[in-house]
Amino acid sequence: METILLKNGTVVTQNEQREVLRSNVLVEGNTIASVGNDASADTVIDCTGCIIIPGFIQTHVHLIQTLFRSQADDLSLLDWLTKRIYLLEAAHSASSVYWSALLTCAEMIQGGTTTVVDMGTVHHADQSFSALSRSGMRGYSGKMLMDIHDSAPDELIESPHKALSESRHLLKEWHGGNDGLLSYLFAPRFALSCSEELLSSIVELATREGTLIHTHAAENQDEVAMVRERTGMGNVEYLSSLGLLSPRLLLAHCIWVNTREVALLQRYQTTVLHCPIANLKLASGIAPVPRFLERGINVSLGSDGAACNNTIDMFNEMRFAALLHKVHSFDPTVIPAQTTLDMATINGACAIGMEGKLGVIRPGALADIAVVDPRESHMMPFSDPVSALVYAARASDVVLTMVNGSILFDGQLCHLDEARIIEETIVQRDEVLGRMPEE
Repeated sequence: METILLKNGTVVTQNEQREVLRSNVLVEGNTIASVGNDASADTVIDCTGCIIIPGFIQTHVHLIQTLFRSQADDLSLLDWLTKRIYLLEAAHSASSVYWSALLTCAEMIQGGTTTVVDMGTVHHADQSFSALSRSGMRGYSGKMLMDIHDSAPDELIESPHKALSESRHLLKEWHGGNDGLLSYLFAPRFALSCSEELLSSIVELATREGTLIHTHAAENQDEVAMVRERTGMGNVEYLSSLGLLSPRLLLAHCIWVNTREVALLQRYQTTVLHCPIANLKLASGIAPVPRFLERGINVSLGSDGAACNNTIDMFNEMRFAALLHKVHSFDPTVIPAQTTLDMATINGACAIGMEGKLGVIRPGALADIAVVDPRESHMMPFSDPVSALVYAARASDVVLTMVNGSILFDGQLCHLDEARIIEETIVQRDEVLGRMPEE
């Protein structure tokens, strides 16, 4: 079994004690064997002066929207969807989905992200899995499910039977694929685009298969008002009434929630996926993250999509999460750096049922690791590595990314041709725009 030694680094372990150690990390195969004084291995990487951290876990990303970067700026959520995103998604081909997803993976790997939870797309969902497999990342994805028009083009609407039949096929084909790095989940878009029949069927299927459910809720005030008009309930209350709330549910945004809904999230141990930059850019609002955390609700981080962010960069997300809630609360002690780093690592692991295995550097955990070199003018000097990571570091400071014991980035992408990916995505972007209907 191949061994790799990350030698003489500052190790931000994210263990229960949140220890920061000057130490070595020994990797055997796909597992962290030890954190200590081991001095030999098949491959020794000198990490002197560097910070060794658990790989980031992005829990809400749209891989297929990276092709739409700068194509849908300065719009509120529902206009963003109906005027741009629905039309762009309907114009996707198998090739454009693949290259968009692969470009997103390349960006994430270079920024220290090792696991991604993807929202998927209605058509060509297999291409997202193909790109994830090619990238070597740990990925969770699923076909996006929509059976109500809600201003979406016909191309994105399918009957519950057709949508779920294809989902079952994709689950069988991809769940556990690429040596266990890939997982299938069910991805209804949101309450406004899904019937009760579809949502109830998803609960039944996910329960039977033991898979996650990934959706959006309470992102925008107009969205919440429309859900209430249709159902007589708040967005989270409605999902709860259909049985969706559970530890298996990953719920993006949750900005406009009432006291009863916060209690429901707590009761059913549902994870909230916080996307601060996208929420700001779409002017959707500010999620009550401090209140969630006070109630013991798990909160993890995601960049959402390049069409509303416009980067997929966990360092940006951590910084905004920390700063946003301080000013919103008029309290500089709210969401300290350590809490933000937790949201990017161990809370993400908890969201996907991998606590203790991901988001932490300890013996027995999976070897998903990033190495950050802080020896740049924007980071030096520092005395607290956690503070430096959250408030000063950039994605470009990452010098190594490892997934499952395999090095994917060591200053350059090891298995992907970045220049070719960029070239292909430009071509695919132009073809997608050419297929869109004229305004």
